[in-house]
Amino acid sequence: MGIEIRANTVLPARREPIVLHTADGVDLIGELALPMERRPRATLIWLHPLPTHGGMMDSHLLRKSAQRLPALADLAVLRFNTRGTASGAGRSGGAFDGGDAERFDVAAALEYVEFHDLPNPWLVGWSFGTDLALMHGCDPLVRGAILISPPLRYSSPEHLVPWAESGRPVVCLVPEFDDNLRPDEARQRFAAIPQAEVVAFPGAKHLFVGYAEEVLDAIVARVASDVPTPLPTTWDG
Repeated sequence: MGIEIRANTVLPARREPIVLHTADGVDLIGELALPMERRPRATLIWLHPLPTHGGMMDSHLLRKSAQRLPALADLAVLRFNTRGTASGAGRSGGAFDGGDAERFDVAAALEYVEFHDLPNPWLVGWSFGTDLALMHGCDPLVRGAILISPPLRYSSPEHLVPWAESGRPVVCLVPEFDDNLRPDEARQRFAAIPQAEVVAFPGAKHLFVGYAEEVLDAIVARVASDVPTPLPTTWDG
């Protein structure tokens, strides 16, 4: 009989602290979690919520993704603190720049993934992280983007154009009761990207408290479609 997977359950993975080095000379604190024995099916590059409002690499969706998905879905999970952001793992150098200099942070994560030959990278942004993905993440290396609670606050319509032209998948996970952008408006705003998929989460709010399992299922279904979802709720490994 397996153990029940709870909010703080940590499943087996190869985890290592990493440091990302940006082109403008900033060191970013991060972690890479890999499946124990197999090559990853795909790689999640997480971009966390707004650090001025508590967002960091340990925000609950990022933490649970790293704790579970290497074991349950054979995914690599890379998460890091953008410039000026602190978590239990440490504080990244530099200072918050409202999404501008953070372009170097996104580029450093992509370079790390490319250098270490991590397969099929997807950007997974949450809140402010979705703005970073839209503004700075439409790179040839990236297979697609998953945007969780996208506020479209720092990004502008011009940032949607490269994604539309790329044809790469853009999946928006939008809470019914989001503080910034709700499903109907999200469908209107993201219509500029013909291939964008807007997935409504009935009952959910911006922080997705109580909906982590559903979010992880939605991510896995897009980036590793051969992995059955919903994911297991017990672990007998």
